[in-house]
Amino acid sequence: MASHGYDSGRLNLPFVGICTFGKYPYVEDWDSIDADAAVLGAPFDFGAQWRSGARMGPRAIREASTLFSFGHAGAYDFEDDITYLDPAKVRIVDIGDADIVHTDTLKSHANIEYGVRKILQAGALPVVLGGDHSVNIPCINAFDDQDPIHVVQIDAHLDFVDERHGVRYGHGNPMRRAAEKAHVTGLTQIGIRNVSSTAKDGYDAARAMGSDIQSVRHVRRMGTDAMLARIPAGVRYYLTIDIDAFDPSIAPGTGTPSHGGFQYYEVLELIDGLARRGDIVGIDLVEVAPDYDQTGSTSILAAQLLMNTLGRVLHHRKR
Repeated sequence: MASHGYDSGRLNLPFVGICTFGKYPYVEDWDSIDADAAVLGAPFDFGAQWRSGARMGPRAIREASTLFSFGHAGAYDFEDDITYLDPAKVRIVDIGDADIVHTDTLKSHANIEYGVRKILQAGALPVVLGGDHSVNIPCINAFDDQDPIHVVQIDAHLDFVDERHGVRYGHGNPMRRAAEKAHVTGLTQIGIRNVSSTAKDGYDAARAMGSDIQSVRHVRRMGTDAMLARIPAGVRYYLTIDIDAFDPSIAPGTGTPSHGGFQYYEVLELIDGLARRGDIVGIDLVEVAPDYDQTGSTSILAAQLLMNTLGRVLHHRKR
């Protein structure tokens, strides 16, 4: 009888099967996480001020990530001469989504925070798929019993509003909420550009609370190495990536696109340098809104960046 290709087990090609992140194992029991990194979805977008839809981001990123499900060989990068994500050396799992309660921001945020705490308790690296950028607030809260962190934000927007119209936990507030935390030692905000709803006093407040703010043009002018040199060395970093940090020409699928953004390798090289400079202990990627992503390029960009970020973080950490 013909084997139909099953002699050595299921092929599990990208276009079949369940869309966990990278087709890594799904762990339903959050008390049984045994991994180097664990992916958590945070499908929440009640904090968005303009176009909604980022609640569908985790599903879209997971689906796109199956393109990069490398199987048993890992991912060899011939430029670096390194095999990243070697399954014999690193273990990644997907623990599904935090429960989101419609219209209830505080409860939804609390559920996201609970998931991140479970990942940290397991000794794994939390990787959170947003959702709008307000999901960063519970992520940062979850580190309050950990060693201090320095937040590195890659984003088009400052997200440093204290309160507007009574809102303190929307997607314009996360970096202000982070700066208020005793366990956050400082912020580096990279890619900030163009006119925005943040007034000058917001920038003044951010700098007064320990933030270094650099635009895309600043980074291009000084170069990647000089940008990295501005970030404290040898510390623990929390990395938060808003997909609108990228130019809309390659990332149209987001609620608040901003022209003049980064290209792919500019951000990857920053992240690679950061992983070499210290220890990235938490990651979120937010604001992917697939309804505005007609070609799927934004979701693929998000998945590719996360895969390559995970490869570099875990490789440099183990090295």
